[in-house]
Amino acid sequence: MTARFERLATPLAGLTVLQRLPLGDARGYFERIFCDVEFAAYFPDGRVAQINHTLTRQRGSVRGLHYQVPPHAEVKLISCLRGRVFDVAVDLRRGSPTFLCWHAEILDAGNHRSLLVPAGFAHGFQALDADCELLYLHSCAYVPDAERGLHVRDPRLGIAWPEALAGLSARDENHELLNPDFDGVDV
Repeated sequence: MTARFERLATPLAGLTVLQRLPLGDARGYFERIFCDVEFAAYFPDGRVAQINHTLTRQRGSVRGLHYQVPPHAEVKLISCLRGRVFDVAVDLRRGSPTFLCWHAEILDAGNHRSLLVPAGFAHGFQALDADCELLYLHSCAYVPDAERGLHVRDPRLGIAWPEALAGLSARDENHELLNPDFDGVDV
């Protein structure tokens, strides 16, 4: 089988950028988003439990930073189908040398990149264009009681959002700042 992805490391161990390798001709292109064989090391048993699609209408809007705690911790594979986003992952793994460090990638419809976010990371994004669409593949289904969130303005994280923050949901706006005793999550 021919690989349809190039794996690009980030400064945060386990957080991976996947450069999709489309096959194109005069008609356009074909592109693989997921392959259970190629992602077996990341998705338990190659299993995708849930697929979500978001539309964010307003430029500057931020969604996140969300994660689920064990036993419902999840791997996420995020791809941008339309527009451009500043896609952020924050390392929350207890004992990790990069605990509370963040990394961001620009995902857009034309750069053929996806962000593979491992369990133990929070994830969010800021829309850099109007009408951004993202496709999320999750290794675990959404469990409301397992969901947690970080405040996007938390000074302990110091995320350098590229635009003024807009369009936060009431839920995201009400996430508390990190407690000084927060020492991470187990994965």
